Amino acid sequence: MAKGKKAKSAEQKARTAAKQSKKAAKGEKKKSVKAAALNADSDGDDDGDLDAMLAAYAEEQAKYLKVTEQPCGPPGPRSSSTIVASPSNRNELFLFGGEYHDGSTASFYNDLFVYLIDKGEWHQIVSGNSPLPRSGHAACRGGNTGGIYVSGGEFSSPKQNQFYHYHDFWHLDTETREWTKLEPRGKGKSPPARSGHRMTYFKNYIVLFGGFQDTSQQTKYLNDTWIYDCRENIWHEMKLAPAAQRPDPRSSFSFLPHESGAVLYGGYSRVKTSTGVGGGGKQAGKGSGGSAPVRNILKPLVHQDTWFLRITPPSSEAASGTPPSLRWERRKRPANAPNPPRAGVTMSFHKGRGILFGGVHDVEDSEEGIDSEFFNDLFIWNVDRNRFFPLSLRRPKAGGPKKQLPNAARGGRDRGKADEEELLRNLAALETKGSISGALDIDLDIKDGEEPEPERPKRDYPVRFEMPHPRFNAQLTVQDDTLYIFGGTLEKKDVEITFSDLYAVDLGKLDGVKELYYVEPANWNVTSQESDEEMEDDDEDDEEDEGEDDDDVDMDMDSDDDLESRAESSMSFDSRPSASTAPTTPLFRPTELETEPETLASQDSRPFPRPFESLREFYARTSEDWQRILIEKQSYGGRAEAAALAAEQTIKELRKKAFEQAEERWWDCREEVGRLEDEQEEAGIGEIVSMEARGAEGGGVGRRR
Repeated sequence: MAKGKKAKSAEQKARTAAKQSKKAAKGEKKKSVKAAALNADSDGDDDGDLDAMLAAYAEEQAKYLKVTEQPCGPPGPRSSSTIVASPSNRNELFLFGGEYHDGSTASFYNDLFVYLIDKGEWHQIVSGNSPLPRSGHAACRGGNTGGIYVSGGEFSSPKQNQFYHYHDFWHLDTETREWTKLEPRGKGKSPPARSGHRMTYFKNYIVLFGGFQDTSQQTKYLNDTWIYDCRENIWHEMKLAPAAQRPDPRSSFSFLPHESGAVLYGGYSRVKTSTGVGGGGKQAGKGSGGSAPVRNILKPLVHQDTWFLRITPPSSEAASGTPPSLRWERRKRPANAPNPPRAGVTMSFHKGRGILFGGVHDVEDSEEGIDSEFFNDLFIWNVDRNRFFPLSLRRPKAGGPKKQLPNAARGGRDRGKADEEELLRNLAALETKGSISGALDIDLDIKDGEEPEPERPKRDYPVRFEMPHPRFNAQLTVQDDTLYIFGGTLEKKDVEITFSDLYAVDLGKLDGVKELYYVEPANWNVTSQESDEEMEDDDEDDEEDEGEDDDDVDMDMDSDDDLESRAESSMSFDSRPSASTAPTTPLFRPTELETEPETLASQDSRPFPRPFESLREFYARTSEDWQRILIEKQSYGGRAEAAALAAEQTIKELRKKAFEQAEERWWDCREEVGRLEDEQEEAGIGEIVSMEARGAEGGGVGRRR
């Protein structure tokens, strides 16, 4: 019996040894494949096997058996990545992917970073199931379903001789940090591979539009619309009628969520146009009887049009998997749009508005090729009014911080707690038949289930009163009324500079730019003597043109009327006249030049914020007005029906809705009120105190004694 057991044990050991030997041989073979893929000869014409590279990445990634998160340094320089504010944690930003070109080779990344806002730390997340390295992908928050969705993108060999587009679709659980590759139901129906597209959310849907596909022959820009049902796990290709209007094919546009669908602005594409071989453009050959040769070329087109995508979900009685219906509606060109038109701008959504930063404007030069102008302007686009407002930073007042109401919000997390306490105070005042103005005198007995955590010492960051260096394709996201700007690209002569930095701007205060981290680019200082001489020549040219009008630089974009109107626009809210375009540079179409009539928020009958009035002060002053507006809006009958409807709601619910309306109104008017504040400061007028809020104590002649 014992001999049998020993023989059996020996056989098991032999089989185990054979398996290990086979596994080791297989591992060595894979290592050789990986080495051949990752260490391709950069000096030769062979750029490596793209499939072998991706297989090597997947093999290396599969070694991680579980999700790990470790503190790390800031991410390295990269472009065409995505940064998204966490929908589940106010203190987190997620950064994924991107690419970096050092002048000779390109590197692509699939690392996932999370920035902890309260700690000022970067963490790197590694798991065995992650998307492959890519750039130019699309990412957005999930609406009602949470998490972050990632689609498509591109990957290339180090020398960019081979190119690859992705068509996969991923979901990131922001709480567990786990990636899930989504395999939608249906007969292979999913968006084709692409880059440069955009996604946004609407209820339980993810909306995808546009992008481009690179082939060996041409670059094809897309204008198809896809909707992903997060609950049913199915893609719907929204095919429109042939006569239905829709946006032109494009990439790198702005795509923002809306309560009734989505809003699209701008974008970039290349269109076919004809030009004379001798450089005469479309007018070539007119003087010689039209005999000059003409050839077709692709010219860049910066789109400036605006579209509204109206989405109607299916009825509750519809069958499972029924797609929603949609319709593209063209809007007029936004008023006061950034001028000159620029590509590579980025826009992030915040409180019904779009926050726009940066961009590049290419000016054609027949002798030296293309000369580019880069921007670091910050604009607010009010979506409903279809109007842009430029934002400028404000230095703190010399007199110190102004007085605030008790429990005034000092940060994103404190703001939510202060709003809740405000609602409870107003509820207590109404239940005791007191006045809203006296609600601040009520002491709340708030029972905390747990002891509050001790506050962490806040880190001091450098604050400057100028926007970050001009750039294009910077990544933006908004978390708790704070705009975060990450990275971007700048072209300095023939050198492409990729930034590795992160900045924060408080959209409510605009009291400077916090430099959360900055790593100086390796190629920031141009060391070649030729480049230095060219830069000195440019400086001399700038000094010669110092006394001239700055707007004369782009004479092919702006007419004389435009220059005169822009001088007046700084003192009024009137929109700029439409820019004209020279025939040789058709950067945008004439049909996009119509502007909507001017509509100011101050002309609305609803309560309007006063200059220097915080959100909580505005809410405390107008709370009863918002409650009355809500009751009148919800009731279509007489006073009796309105009273009955108000009785059905709890006072707390009514107060909460009133606060939401006041908050929406405060942010909607923020730019107009900001201009009034600037005018008062320039005129030497301080904060205007309303004696109405002080009641009986405020009036009378004795106040001056």
